[in-house]
Amino acid sequence: MMAEAAVVARQLGRPPRGLRQVAHRCPCGLPDVVETAPRLADGTPFPTLYYLTCPRAVAAISRLEAAGVMRQMQERLTTDAALRAAYQAAHRDYLARRDEAARAAGVAPLPPGTQSAGGMPGRVKCLHALAAHELAVPGANPLGREAITAAGPWWAQGPCVDPEGALPAASPAREGQLPTSGTGMPQVPGRTPHSASRRASGTTHPRGLLRCPGAEDQPPEASEAPARGADN
Repeated sequence: MMAEAAVVARQLGRPPRGLRQVAHRCPCGLPDVVETAPRLADGTPFPTLYYLTCPRAVAAISRLEAAGVMRQMQERLTTDAALRAAYQAAHRDYLARRDEAARAAGVAPLPPGTQSAGGMPGRVKCLHALAAHELAVPGANPLGREAITAAGPWWAQGPCVDPEGALPAASPAREGQLPTSGTGMPQVPGRTPHSASRRASGTTHPRGLLRCPGAEDQPPEASEAPARGADN
């Protein structure tokens, strides 16, 4: 597991937090989805169970979000009863797996009513989270499956990072301090708006593309959870 954690740290540019295991591997062989504990070591709720870590996958999904795919999916949820039922089933699957992950990690499950991820069961808010769920549990998430198909072969260029490359240093801001917004003001974990965080360029988020909770490049935020969680 230490080797996988090192690769994930290289993908993120910092050490991951709450990491339990690799949930899916890219065709190149490196992790592209990880499963995290539903609570951090200090008991802080950490609602999103599956995170997309491959920077190329994150960028590909971000392009879909920027193109308005989430809005189209949301509209279809209101008119397609079969899709809506499948999406609600994905929500239930996510909650059940998160509760099981809590038991396996030896921590208390999150309170009833805590969000699942990606806007489930009735909204589409983060394709990264939905795609991560589908990659981790094939067949579980219909909209995640659509996003993966539309994203194309992000692995075609080979590994996204050098598995033997230098490891990033721990960030003091992630060791007990609140992250900051672009203005330098403290940002409450779990409350960063979907549109607030943007990456500059490169293999993670192309300039101007939105980042959402399931995109584990800079730590994801658990958005609008009843029990506020920390970010990874």
